[in-house]
Amino acid sequence: MDRYVYTAMNGASRTLEKQAVISNNMANANTPGFREQLAIHRAVPIVGDNTMDSRIGVVSLTPRNNFALGNIQSTGRELDVAVAGPGWLAVQAADGEAYTRNGGLQVGADGVLQNYRGQPVLSADNAVIEVPEGASLTFASDGTITALGAGDPPNNVMVLGQLKLVNPPEDQLLLGADGLFRMPAGEDGEAAAPLPADPLVRITSGAIEGSNVSPVEAMVGMIDNARRFEMQMKVIQHADSNAQRANALLGPGN
Repeated sequence: MDRYVYTAMNGASRTLEKQAVISNNMANANTPGFREQLAIHRAVPIVGDNTMDSRIGVVSLTPRNNFALGNIQSTGRELDVAVAGPGWLAVQAADGEAYTRNGGLQVGADGVLQNYRGQPVLSADNAVIEVPEGASLTFASDGTITALGAGDPPNNVMVLGQLKLVNPPEDQLLLGADGLFRMPAGEDGEAAAPLPADPLVRITSGAIEGSNVSPVEAMVGMIDNARRFEMQMKVIQHADSNAQRANALLGPGN
């Protein structure tokens, strides 16, 4: 079989990878704070003995994300916050500090303020935020959290802390399997040190940021990708057909 079948097979494999990424984006088009994943590939020449210069392969590069802002949607829910402009919320993951744009917060059974995955939201002093039972929360634009106990007069508010809002270099952020972003680990494999809080980052309360995925663009990408995969499959079939004809011509009795 001609060697170009391997070139087509390589391209088809990368096309399937890209289709999986686009499908994941489509599935998260309504996930708050979701950042569109990008499938990045690079053409590389295939080198070796008796290899022609026209032989080109495709390799996958480190996956990246589109960090364009999503639309902020008003919800009226007191535990919803949206980061207004650049910036991220800091949460405590199992392996250290991580970052998210999904501000759909909740109070856990233990009274700790958490994200939608049940991971504690960090305060500006890198501590968890404990919420009194039955308290009503208010978020200021700088992330300061005040609580009013059930039945308490309006002037009896208490300050619980301040959300840790950070502004990391987004070109360095890496997406984890849990949907959270992190700074790259150090050379020794240790998790990156916590980032300092950025006093310039602001939030909007009673609102949440939507996904930055465009369903229309994702659908067009899926169709384009499917056609490209079909084309590569036809090349493989053509190579197989040529090989069968060559075998018939060069077989016994010819």
